[in-house]
Amino acid sequence: MKLLNEYLRDRFGCKVFKLSLSGARTCPNRDGTLGTGGCIFCSEGGSGDFAAGADLPIHDQIMEAKKRVERKNPGGKYIAYFQSFTGTYAPLPYLRRIFTEALEEEDIVALSVGTRPDCLGEEVLSLLAELNRVKPVWVELGLQTIHERTAEYIRRGYPLSVYDKAVRDLHREGLEVIVHVILGLPGETVEDMTETVRYVADSGAEGIKLQLLHVLKGTDLEMEYLEGRVPVMTLEEYINVLKAVTKEIPERLVVHRLTGDGPKNLLLAPLWSADKKRVLNTIRRELNLNE
Repeated sequence: MKLLNEYLRDRFGCKVFKLSLSGARTCPNRDGTLGTGGCIFCSEGGSGDFAAGADLPIHDQIMEAKKRVERKNPGGKYIAYFQSFTGTYAPLPYLRRIFTEALEEEDIVALSVGTRPDCLGEEVLSLLAELNRVKPVWVELGLQTIHERTAEYIRRGYPLSVYDKAVRDLHREGLEVIVHVILGLPGETVEDMTETVRYVADSGAEGIKLQLLHVLKGTDLEMEYLEGRVPVMTLEEYINVLKAVTKEIPERLVVHRLTGDGPKNLLLAPLWSADKKRVLNTIRRELNLNE
């Protein structure tokens, strides 16, 4: 299994950190186009709670984000990661400006844009392909699950066929695809989660992010959790799920994440996930990972 840190060192020749930035300010699942509540698990920060301040210019966001990791990355390089909300859901001139400003920074080696598969029109694809000729561009798709019953429950807002088309379109333009998957969604079995990971691998994506389901304050998932309708995994259960799903990951598919940590001021459950060092050490030990 190829982990992100190893892959980045091999590709860019040094340590590379992601800098979480804020670009697009909303999502079609929030502004009334598809819905107004967003996905059931999504916080008010649009899943970008660790991103730099959205009110800052891109250069200033990058400087602020670098300060957070500069001790861990002396002399290293960075990836500009537009994480919050839907990163391609904005007017094209605005997207061109913010993405170009990020790539102009000398120590930025790549651009990564988190978005929805249904927000990749031809003009956006052309822009990303153009920028990809300057520096590598990755597009991170929020799939979460391939199971339509779960997708409807979490209010994802698009069918699986839209994901399939997005991957084909992105590859047609020479762009790299990273897919987000949530493990532990209510009602899903280990086999359901394994099927999702297998599907992502078979779709030809270049990378995958495995994310533990978090219950965050202020989300609709919070209400269901407080009513006792949302079970959350123990660390031992999560490790067992990881052992099952990672068997489906081929060597060529880069694993960008094996868990995730919600902001401590918003996290309701599972509370064990807040101890990031313990969680990562346990995952590395139980999965026999070198890093």
